Amino acid sequence: MRSLSIVVAAAALLAGTTPAFAAPCKDPKTGKFVKCATAPAKATKCKNAKGQFAKCGTPGAKPV
Repeated sequence: MRSLSIVVAAAALLAGTTPAFAAPCKDPKTGKFVKCATAPAKATKCKNAKGQFAKCGTPGAKPV
């Protein structure tokens, strides 16, 4: 009987905790938990035929 109550208590504790894989982000100003921001997309750089950096929309420019 005692082991059954220990098992039930352990299951209740495990069910009430938050999962370890959920990584909350904390706002440094307010101290509240907020939704985590994703990393911004890396900007692509392009070069023209001469090897100079150019805007990616110009003709002949290829991403580096």
